[in-house]
Amino acid sequence: MARRPVLRWAKLAAAGVAALGVTALGVTTGAWGESLIDSHEFSGSVTLENRWFPKKAANPEQKDFGVNLIAAPELYLESADGTSLTLEGFYRYDSSDSVRSHADLRKAYLLFVGQIEDQEWELRLGVDRVFWGVAESRHLVDIVNQTDLVENPSEEVKLGQPMAHLTVSGDWGVAELFGLPYHRARTFPGRHGRLRSALVVDNDRVMYESGAEERHFDVAARYSHSVGLFDVGLSVFDGTSREPYLQPPPPICFILDPRSCALVPLYEQIRQYGLDAQMTYEAWLLKLEAIRRAGARNALGEEEDYTAFVAGGEYTIYSVFDTDMDLGLLAELNRDSRRMRATNIFQNDVFFAVRLAFNDFASTDLLVGILEDVDTRSRSFNAQFNRRLSDSLTLNVEATFFHNIAADDATHATRRDNFVNIGLTYSF
Repeated sequence: MARRPVLRWAKLAAAGVAALGVTALGVTTGAWGESLIDSHEFSGSVTLENRWFPKKAANPEQKDFGVNLIAAPELYLESADGTSLTLEGFYRYDSSDSVRSHADLRKAYLLFVGQIEDQEWELRLGVDRVFWGVAESRHLVDIVNQTDLVENPSEEVKLGQPMAHLTVSGDWGVAELFGLPYHRARTFPGRHGRLRSALVVDNDRVMYESGAEERHFDVAARYSHSVGLFDVGLSVFDGTSREPYLQPPPPICFILDPRSCALVPLYEQIRQYGLDAQMTYEAWLLKLEAIRRAGARNALGEEEDYTAFVAGGEYTIYSVFDTDMDLGLLAELNRDSRRMRATNIFQNDVFFAVRLAFNDFASTDLLVGILEDVDTRSRSFNAQFNRRLSDSLTLNVEATFFHNIAADDATHATRRDNFVNIGLTYSF
């Protein structure tokens, strides 16, 4: 795949950022013990969670109920010169799916800050999570971090990503440059887990298009700026895709040993250009995310460049019915130029939702939405409820239901995986 000069320059620049970061890391860690910690904070949360599936699974190996225990500790240290260290861990135990029981280092980075004339700069070195995007139904441009799919099928939860992240900001906007030296494979449910494909994904046989495999050096950059009513971001990513092509097993596998048949993830080298924009006008939020991606395979296993977008808006009715509550009305359209050859479920979908913010002392909120495939009429309903029970305890309830899932729909294997998730979180 030919690389344009601007991307070659970006890759060299990102490598330089990483080298500078490594030097700063050595200097800082060597001096950290000699300098006094000016401030520190230890916090986190522990969650007890139950997930229940009312219907029997399509596969008899899958279970209908699971008890989960989640720990998410956080540590923040700051030295007298303003350098800081952030650590955030994560661990989940799942009684029904051993693959869903996993640990992750969400954040572990040093932050250096400084100023050059009227411009401010920040350098993060280590493991971090970043977010790009403005849409509600799908974060299309968000590509730096890998999806932690065993956490939630919404694809909103991300794994920590090793990186060197340089940010420079001024009156002209914000420029960010990322050097990404290591790729992390997407997590998938195990054989006993629900919300999985008909065949298990075998992450022990991950394949890469690049000869460097998971150690291919990826680069990304983003420029963002606010002008009047508009907030706009332009981004580019060049490297190993975060979305794998799932290679099917050979037909003979189903004859010799059907239970061993599994999908094998293949991660291609891709290039993605992204745009995210939001216009804020009175009670309206108009949103757009769009990408152009080259180098990825479609559902037929053929390389196909494509364009995709999600566009829509949100209108908020404040003090609805003369109460303290605010009601948000959301609508979005998802399109993928590959249509039925797309490797995701958003090839031609509409999303509608209502968001109710109670604005009370308990920070109660409710979101109810529906996602419908315009081509197949497959639908999924989702409801999320959150309420703080005390200064330390929070109740989270989520329910997802699938309806009229077509046989040729990408989610057909999960047609019986309606679930209710109830979590009680203690924060400290």
